[in-house]
Amino acid sequence: MSSEGAKGVRVIQAGPLAMIEDGGRMGVRHLGVTQSGAADWVSLYWANWLLGNAPDTAALEIVVGGGLTLEIERATRLAWVGADLDARLDDAPITPGSSFTVREGQRLVFSQPRDGLRGYLAFPGGLAAPEVLGSRSTTPREQLGGLHGDGQPLKAGDRLAWRGEPGEERRIPAGLLPLMPRPGCRLALIPGAQIAEFTGASLYAAFNSVWQVDDRADRMGVRLRGPRLESRVGSMISEGIPLGAVQVPPDGQPIVLLNDRQTIGGYPRLGALSPLAAARLAQCLPGQEVRLVAVARERALADYRGFLRNF
Repeated sequence: MSSEGAKGVRVIQAGPLAMIEDGGRMGVRHLGVTQSGAADWVSLYWANWLLGNAPDTAALEIVVGGGLTLEIERATRLAWVGADLDARLDDAPITPGSSFTVREGQRLVFSQPRDGLRGYLAFPGGLAAPEVLGSRSTTPREQLGGLHGDGQPLKAGDRLAWRGEPGEERRIPAGLLPLMPRPGCRLALIPGAQIAEFTGASLYAAFNSVWQVDDRADRMGVRLRGPRLESRVGSMISEGIPLGAVQVPPDGQPIVLLNDRQTIGGYPRLGALSPLAAARLAQCLPGQEVRLVAVARERALADYRGFLRNF
C-alpha cells in the first residue's frame, strides 16, 4: 500500500538505499524469482523481537545511512539493531540494539557508518506494504515488493505506516547482541558442490589466506579479493544457487552470493557460507578482511538451530 494518507513516519530525505525487507520471498525460485529479504537477517530478527513482533516481520533495512531523515507523525516505540549509522533522534544518539520511544514531530536521522554497513529499524506489528509472492521485501532488480510494490527504495515524500502496537519493553540478553564483524572475522563455509575440482594449492589458499571485501558488493553478492583460485572445471550446466554460495569465476576471485542473487549459476563453487556467516558478511564494509573456515554441515546446522532457539 502507498500509505500516502496514513499517519506514521514521513520520509523527508531519502538516503542512498533504504528499503522494506522481511524474512524473504521463499518457495518461488523455480519461477526465477530470487529470495530477497534482510541481508543481515540476524539483526532483523532481534529488532523485531525487541517490539514483540514475529522475527521475520517487515522492517526498514538502511544501508550506509547517508542522511536518511524520517519525521515522526505518530507516537510509538521503534527498535534499532545492526550497524552503527550514527542514528540520532532530535540530535540524541540512538544505540544499536535497543528500542526507543518517538513522539510526533521528532526527526530520526541516519548519517555515515561508524561500525557495520546495514541497520534495521523495526515498527510495531511490521510495516504496511503490499505482499508480493508471499513477501513485502523490496527487490529492485526484479521490480517486486517494497512500499509501492514496484521494488523501489524509499524516496522523499513517502509515508510509512505500521500494523500494530509494541509489546512490553525488552532488552536483548547479554552476550546475544549482534556484533559487527572485525578485521579477520571468520566466515563458516560448508564445503560442497565442485570443491573437489579445485587444485590442492587453491584449496589451501582458500582456507589459509586473508580475503578482502571488494568494493563491488551489493545485495546480490560480495566479491572477495585474494589469491587466484583455480578449478579443473571449465563451463558447466547451470544449477540452483543457495544463499551464501561461493562461486569462483574464471578470474579466480570468489563471489559470495547473497539475498538478491540470481537463481541459477554456472561457475564452480567451493560450497556455501552458513546462514549466520552470510548475515555477518552482509555487514562488512569494502576493504574489510575476512577468513573462510571450513565447517561440517552438521556443525553449521547446529549453530543455526541454536540461534533460532532464542526466538
